[in-house]
Amino acid sequence: MSVTPHDRRRTALWIVEKLRAAGHVAHFAGGCVRDKLLGREPKDFDVATDAAPADVENLFPRSRGVGAKFGVMLVRKWGHDVEVATFRSDGAYSDGRHPVGVTFGTEREDALRRDFTINGLFFDPVEDRLIDHVGGRADLEAGILRTIGDPDRRFEEDHLRMLRAVRFAARFGFPIEAATRDAIVRRASFLGRISPERVWLELEMILTEPTRAVGWGLLTTMGLRSYLAASWTADADEDRRAGRRLLALPGDSVDPALALASVLSDRPRTGVETVCRDLRLSNRLTRDVGWLVESLRRLRAARPLELADLKTLMADGAWPMLVDLFRAELAAIDASPEPLHELMRRAGAIAPEAVAPPPLLSGDDLKTMGVSSGPEMGVLLAALRRAQLNEELSTRAQAVAFVSQQMAGG
Repeated sequence: MSVTPHDRRRTALWIVEKLRAAGHVAHFAGGCVRDKLLGREPKDFDVATDAAPADVENLFPRSRGVGAKFGVMLVRKWGHDVEVATFRSDGAYSDGRHPVGVTFGTEREDALRRDFTINGLFFDPVEDRLIDHVGGRADLEAGILRTIGDPDRRFEEDHLRMLRAVRFAARFGFPIEAATRDAIVRRASFLGRISPERVWLELEMILTEPTRAVGWGLLTTMGLRSYLAASWTADADEDRRAGRRLLALPGDSVDPALALASVLSDRPRTGVETVCRDLRLSNRLTRDVGWLVESLRRLRAARPLELADLKTLMADGAWPMLVDLFRAELAAIDASPEPLHELMRRAGAIAPEAVAPPPLLSGDDLKTMGVSSGPEMGVLLAALRRAQLNEELSTRAQAVAFVSQQMAGG
């Protein structure tokens, strides 16, 4: 059973009430407060409190520490986990990502150590009261994104905040305040110090959301694009085409493979796979991105695909994404959509069972015909399969005759 936003809020409210009954201060914190003020349905509800992790554990025996040294616990109720964090101030940052240590402190100290003013708000759900130590409400009403305090310090502490700035600015349609934007431009190269896995987590959210084209524009204009991956060198024309493809993708959230293929489509497959490896992507995602880019190149060719090639593309699980990518490509270069229409007409004329029919002969069948295992068998099986998909052969007898002819040099 899925957990609804109402269930999440009910769980978080129950936690707040139990903490308060035990004499603690407890509020909703961060994104859920921001989203509610923006009229959006919060995806999650986080709780901030003056209760130490040990106190949280005593009050909620089913809780577990996920960052206990930073004061973060997960409390489970009604099948849903809520993050409960102790008010804290952060110590020095040594790796551009995490503080060396934290000191549990006050509500105000906790607000001041956060990244952006719109994320530094608290809300008391019992008294229905907004708590704003950082001017976040005014920035939400003005529609602007700015750091809490000195932007240079915020980005020196945690370099990943530069990508988070892009994500929030694009998602909400907020301009980035001038001093915050200037600090990002000055420190864009710091992004290269962050682990690829963390870079990809943020980049994936930027590229898959409906505002992906806006996010891409911010990445390129503020210089962050050059530091996303070591092998992903910048090219202004390529970046412009990438932005246009992203703009032409379906309006809802899209698969990460489609999003990444859209910005890498001007690169050879080897270059695409190198970028994917630099970002430490999974083998499956790397394969899908490479396949989409290579397949798009085949669709770009002036000569129409053979029937066998079309069926091979259609049989792949990434075929629907390839259609979306081809549509976006044509829009990006202001080309006629007719090649896409023709492709879909041809694809629609192929019966589902004809896309990937069972092979007419197997390797064992070829062995009984005197074909040795190895390269020769592979070549024969590939030729046989192609002839079958091209509908030149449809029966086992025809397949046997085809192989015999090939073996005889015909």
